[in-house]
Amino acid sequence: MNVLLLGSGGREHAFAWKIAQSKKLKNLYIAPGNPGTALSGKNINISVNNFDEIKKFCIKSDINMLVVGPEEPLVNGIYDFFANDAQLKNIAVIGASAIGAMLEGSKDFAKEFMHRYNIPTARYKTFTNENIAQGFEFLARLEAPYVLKADGLAAGKGVIICDNMEDAKTTLVEMLDGKFGAASQKVVVEEFLRGIEVSMFVLTDGISYKLLPEAKDYKRICDGDKGANTGGMGAVSPVSFVDDAFKQKVCSRIIEPTVAGLQAEKINYQGFIFFGLMNSGGEPYVIEYNVRMGDPETEAVLPRLDADLLDLFEGVASKTLDSKTCNTAAQAAVTVICASGGYPDAYSKGIEIFGMENVTDSIVFQAGTAVCNNRLQTSGGRVLAVTALADTIENALKKSYSSISKIKFNGMYFRKDIGQDILNYRT
Repeated sequence: MNVLLLGSGGREHAFAWKIAQSKKLKNLYIAPGNPGTALSGKNINISVNNFDEIKKFCIKSDINMLVVGPEEPLVNGIYDFFANDAQLKNIAVIGASAIGAMLEGSKDFAKEFMHRYNIPTARYKTFTNENIAQGFEFLARLEAPYVLKADGLAAGKGVIICDNMEDAKTTLVEMLDGKFGAASQKVVVEEFLRGIEVSMFVLTDGISYKLLPEAKDYKRICDGDKGANTGGMGAVSPVSFVDDAFKQKVCSRIIEPTVAGLQAEKINYQGFIFFGLMNSGGEPYVIEYNVRMGDPETEAVLPRLDADLLDLFEGVASKTLDSKTCNTAAQAAVTVICASGGYPDAYSKGIEIFGMENVTDSIVFQAGTAVCNNRLQTSGGRVLAVTALADTIENALKKSYSSISKIKFNGMYFRKDIGQDILNYRT
């Protein structure tokens, strides 16, 4: 089949790499893609939100399936755009409808959904400028630290954790006054959950689901989980505390009620659901939903997926996913991000990257790269995702860091403690 994949990051390079392995693939196109995705298919210079140009390309290139990587086009309604267009409606779209994408597009919508279906999550209330006084009262009923979340999409930066009441009140005012633009016209205030985080993923056809390998990612820029939040500095899979008992709790209390709730509300949902979870004393709580795969978790999860991804996607499109085979490889995977110096704040671009041709025992997924004058250069904050597979997390870490030692670009930065909390985890 002919497939169009939307996106341009490390997640999309991992998708392209995996899709290219399918026996069902005829042609793979990526819009807009990056130099890494071009190794698995053909890049097309179209923005993920330019639906009209995407339509023209799909018709011209006889596209059979659209795979949506990032959340923004889903929230903007690309599934519905295809479903409601006479020329596009027969193209399978792997991605949530606009209303389904509200699980990520609106924290308030997601929390209300969880409340309706008794899905365990932190206590919360939502506030606007009109009832900010009630927001202060609710904060007073919580214990520090305090979690404040912009309701809408804020490029991964819309969650602020405040250590004291004064900062929490000030932050609530700033957010409602436009700190994150329209995304924080409403703010969700919730209690702080203590524990250790894990990301779990499913692929669903809206009726059944397949559980994918879990992962743990690392958001902070510095070792020891210190410093500013980033888009993610690394990921490991599997996660030691996600045993059969924990998985069963997640499936029965969280995943199955979520899929059943979508079906009960007649919400079209054909794609991935990311469950950001907190393991608090062995009990899972939902921190957030995402309506796509995580990044950099995808770069650790897909190499462990023992399945034909296009075959699974066909099952999603035909609502026969329950009949498909989806196994997880026994090997462990570790992904370490090589970032530009200064990220997540200001950083330079256009810096030449050397040594990738010397990496032989890891997969180097490209995220923030570009080619200029036939030379590979940096073009983003997170530049490369170096993924290694091995029999254990320890050995995968060794391979990944050994591979990184062969790569050079000025200002290159990476965390040196990815996975250490999992190796040292004790219940």
